[in-house]
Amino acid sequence: MGPAVTGGPERYDCHRDHGPYAGVSVFLGRVAADRPRLAARHAVELRAIAPRLDPAARPAAEEEPIRFHPARRTACLAYGAAELVAAWAGTLRRPVTVRFDHVASADETTTELLDALARRLGPSPVRLDLRDEGAPDPAPDGRTPQALRRALGDSLARGYYHHAARVARRGRATVTPDGDLRHWWAFTTGLATALAALNRAAEALDLYDEARAVTDDPKITMSAAYATAMLHARHLPAAEQDPALARQWLERALYLAAELADPRQRLLSTVFYEQGLALLDSRAGRPDRALRLVDDGLARLTAALGPGERPQDLARLRHNRAQVHLALGDPARALADLDTVIAHDPDNCEYYVDRAALYRAAGRTRAAIGDYDAAIRLGPHLPEAYYNRAVLHQERGRPERARADLERVLAIEPGHLDARIALVNLHVERGELDAAEAGARAGLAGAPHEPALLCTLGLVLAERGRPAEADELLTRALSGDPGLVEAWTNRAAARFERGDVAAALADLNRAVALSEAPVPRYNRGTALTRLGRWDEAARDFAHALAQPGLDRALRRDLRAELARCRRALAG
Repeated sequence: MGPAVTGGPERYDCHRDHGPYAGVSVFLGRVAADRPRLAARHAVELRAIAPRLDPAARPAAEEEPIRFHPARRTACLAYGAAELVAAWAGTLRRPVTVRFDHVASADETTTELLDALARRLGPSPVRLDLRDEGAPDPAPDGRTPQALRRALGDSLARGYYHHAARVARRGRATVTPDGDLRHWWAFTTGLATALAALNRAAEALDLYDEARAVTDDPKITMSAAYATAMLHARHLPAAEQDPALARQWLERALYLAAELADPRQRLLSTVFYEQGLALLDSRAGRPDRALRLVDDGLARLTAALGPGERPQDLARLRHNRAQVHLALGDPARALADLDTVIAHDPDNCEYYVDRAALYRAAGRTRAAIGDYDAAIRLGPHLPEAYYNRAVLHQERGRPERARADLERVLAIEPGHLDARIALVNLHVERGELDAAEAGARAGLAGAPHEPALLCTLGLVLAERGRPAEADELLTRALSGDPGLVEAWTNRAAARFERGDVAAALADLNRAVALSEAPVPRYNRGTALTRLGRWDEAARDFAHALAQPGLDRALRRDLRAELARCRRALAG
């Protein structure tokens, strides 16, 4: 990097008017130039955050295919960038101060990345100097509608939805539907797309209503009808989704598509709108009807396209068909479709996650881990891929690898409850009670009624000799989930330690009624021996011993307890 970075603080302007990742993208470019080998390990993040680093890169809106990323992808990018900067910091021989200006006026992508850097760096040779002030604010935006439209398309294609919404609003302020309908519609539908991605689907619906009120242009009303259908089918909160209304809007879109003059565009629009109907049919318990729609669409599209034309569109339909095959209980055909999909579109992380799930269900653990590896590389850093890979590592007896993946999930998505629960339980299994308690309390700060975390924290407090507090937590867990076997078992243990054997036995009766697992039987047998009920205890120990897959230590303990019961009965 330049001498200014290793001497006095170098200043980076983060004002949102300079675009997504303003300031931080330039800083990351300097880091990449200083340590190109480190940067090569984070190529996907750098390409997304600082596309100017690749002179051959095209605007995202011009790439084939255009991918509309989930809004949370920026958290994954921020995690990867923070890992790069932390690795770079480890190579420095003297402290570095990096100053970022206009932080309070930064785009959401910039703020998110700066927050990730602050968490990841902690005490390190790199000190962040975050300032709200800086050079004078940028001049008012004087871009033409054409330039704003290009910027909007690029931000949508990259998944920078807050910035896209701002650009779209600026564009709508520069044109009117009467004066420039084409640009007005581009800004309006772009704003609706951004809002839907940001979980503001109701506002997007209002925009489509507005479009229908100002124009009867058939292409615009067709697109608005399809988008409205998808908002009702997918993007509104679950309680507000309306499949029947979504179907009505899809039928309207298909009616308008049938009137298109261009036969090719008519075919493409019809096929893709019918995929919306297939989605609704599959959700409504009619995967057979969904399969007919997808198969018919694939056949028509394949016949109309030339060799090698629009491979990603064909991949998308085959991916849809794979989901329908799964709904029909045919994982072999689903897997065959996903193999073809990945061959046609090998850079889409979503497909690897889906195929990994099939591999995992079939017991092909190594293949599943390989696909999760690919999804993590391409995503990049997909939390669900890290989480599922952690589960597989745990199943294969690799707790350290599982721990590392679970910690990555929580670094990207601190509210990921499944990862939090799995990591806390991993700490308990390894006897790391301090880490388990801290993790459980961190999880409960965001989800105070989560039964699994209350249960595990109760277990930790019981292990620490605080049975009364443990009992209270476990009771709260059971209030939230009366079917949680571990909570009945753990509360029984806490009550057993307090000398309330009858209450412990009542809890264990509930646990045994809920589960055929051997541990509740073993625990109940232990409680019964305390009460001198040797015959009942022996039956529990014998029943538990008959269960398949017992680990060696539990089998040994069960045999010893059963022998003790038999001696007591014989005496």
